[in-house]
Amino acid sequence: MTILYALIARGKTVLAEYTFTSGNFPTITRLLLGKIQLDRDGKMSYVYDQYIFHYVCHDHILYLCMCDDPTSSKRRVPFNFLEDIRQRFVATYGDQAQTAIAFAMNHEFGPVLQTQMELFNSPSADSLAQVHTKLDAVKDVMVQNIEMVLERGEKLELLVDKTDQLNATAFTFEKSSRKLKEAMFWKKVKIYLLITFVLCVLLYVFLAVICGPDFKKCDSSKKK
Repeated sequence: MTILYALIARGKTVLAEYTFTSGNFPTITRLLLGKIQLDRDGKMSYVYDQYIFHYVCHDHILYLCMCDDPTSSKRRVPFNFLEDIRQRFVATYGDQAQTAIAFAMNHEFGPVLQTQMELFNSPSADSLAQVHTKLDAVKDVMVQNIEMVLERGEKLELLVDKTDQLNATAFTFEKSSRKLKEAMFWKKVKIYLLITFVLCVLLYVFLAVICGPDFKKCDSSKKK
């Protein structure tokens, strides 16, 4: 599989392109540009005759290349090529591509397309693509691990918060229990005092019935 053609466009406005060999690739590509939706980022492949077009859309800018073997399953090479030129293009021009006129970057970036196309067409390109894929996988794992650590940190903070809440609740419960215990104690004291008072009243009534209200009867019986 060989990358034969590459371009960078905003809608139907071609900003830069390079052709590895002669052919009607630009004409076919212009027709294809009118059918590609740039309202959302993504990547796609189209088969046309004996060629296959791969493209990556990012921030309404299209990065496209054409290869000569539509039956090839090695699509990581052209997509790594597109990602490489996308990063170089964004690093060089930034937001200029959003307002640039047609072929505004072709003089400067056309040679970059040529150089990177030759690099990715070399026999070592597939090995390089595999290295890029492994690096991306390692990066994804690192990001995932960092997210897990951050998530674990959030869970630890949540656990600490819950522990603090439990400690505060336990303190409040202990304080309430102490107050309740004191209230029950004084309630028992009041009950005992009331019982004692009632017994004293009953004893007085009993003695008053026998000895009289002033206890003179009991005193007179003792004197006799």
